[in-house]
Amino acid sequence: MLYWFLRTVIRFILLFWRRWRVIGLENLPAQGGVVVVANHVSNLDPVVVGCALNRQVHFMAKIELFRNALLGMLIRQLGAFPVNREKSDRQAIRTALELLHAGRVVGIFPEGTRSKTGEIQKPHLGAALLAFKADAPLLPVAVKGTRGFFSRVTVVVGKPIYIPDLWHSKPGKGELEQISDQVMGTIAALAK
Repeated sequence: MLYWFLRTVIRFILLFWRRWRVIGLENLPAQGGVVVVANHVSNLDPVVVGCALNRQVHFMAKIELFRNALLGMLIRQLGAFPVNREKSDRQAIRTALELLHAGRVVGIFPEGTRSKTGEIQKPHLGAALLAFKADAPLLPVAVKGTRGFFSRVTVVVGKPIYIPDLWHSKPGKGELEQISDQVMGTIAALAK
């Protein structure tokens, strides 16, 4: 309930203050588990992506955000869950897989941190791994204009990337890198 209320309020603010627009929303699968993969240039990115999509997005968020009791409680209520970026966080992977198997949407910024230059960075392999393990599509999303306070914000949702040939298999690092690079390449193209 809180998620949808805040989403409505923030969408209104984004529309009038940042003149935001969403392109390609029809590419979001209407049901089933989906791994949303987006570029990351600003603290506003999770809010913008969550508001753009018509399904609740459960973001994998850095554990540091949960150390502030008030912020941690709020973002948990909004569906976020912590990930320790310093190591392979098995609990975060389990949580993400449970959500995906339950037909939910999991949001990940595979670059691991905000890009200071705005350029797409080398991705971590977690999003691709989740897609393999959950038999879920990867949904590339490009976010533009979230830096600063007055620029126009645009969210471009690409077509889902399905990898059924590799589902139910144990992917190697090379396969994970290939899929991760493909998704980030798609995001880079959408961001232009």
